Amino acid sequence: MNSAVAAPAWKIDLKIAGVLALAAALATAGLFPYLLQLMPEKLARIPLPLPLLVTVQSLQAFVLLGALSLLGLRMGHRLGLGAPLLRRWLGGGQDSAQRPAPLQAILLGSASGAVVLLCAQWIDPWLPTMINPPQATAAGMSAFNGLLASFYGGIAEELQLRLFLMTLMLWVVARLRRRLPGNAAFHVAIVLAAVLFGVGHLPAAAQLWGLDAIVVLRTIVLNALVGCVCGWLYWRRGLEMAMLAHFSADIVLHVLAPLPGAGAP
Repeated sequence: MNSAVAAPAWKIDLKIAGVLALAAALATAGLFPYLLQLMPEKLARIPLPLPLLVTVQSLQAFVLLGALSLLGLRMGHRLGLGAPLLRRWLGGGQDSAQRPAPLQAILLGSASGAVVLLCAQWIDPWLPTMINPPQATAAGMSAFNGLLASFYGGIAEELQLRLFLMTLMLWVVARLRRRLPGNAAFHVAIVLAAVLFGVGHLPAAAQLWGLDAIVVLRTIVLNALVGCVCGWLYWRRGLEMAMLAHFSADIVLHVLAPLPGAGAP
């Protein structure tokens, strides 16, 4: 009986992972116009023709993020985490208590983006002088390129940080304790994944300012603000709502009111 139940679950998980992998590959390709505008000289130094570079990076995202998505989906069954909308649309029914709320996700994501903007306006005067100023300023950035880049954050980063990493943390806790994690464990996992999301942006910040304490604090805290919102939505509303919130925050940051140059977190 267990194998008869497990086989359809694997099949649906593979379908969902395939859809997410394709979305991640397209989002990766869509990021390049933004990167070309922001750092054309760095891309020019890469010894590959641009079309080949885009293809290689997109295929890599397809394989890697597809695999991470499948692992996250499999682990999420035990925790009540997953992608309820995709599961329902692909014939998997409803296997969790997560109830998607698109308007809530958009509002929370947009609000978190606005908070990041306000905090950055207060913190940025304290930052050191840029050692490698970006080649495009806010006034010169294309809103359309910012829109394309927002899909990468909303899709690829959520697959890495929420569907895989946050789920992995909670799955390990469940295995060690031999029971489902409580609310406190979810809260800790949300914060840890959000902080690691901020840490992942430190190399880019270091290229701009170096790694002074204020730079590290700004980078981690501002990114973690968005990460905590997305983590809570992933827990309560499903992966798609975390993606929608992250996308909405990036729209505020990179389309409606982009931070100066590459100063956006």
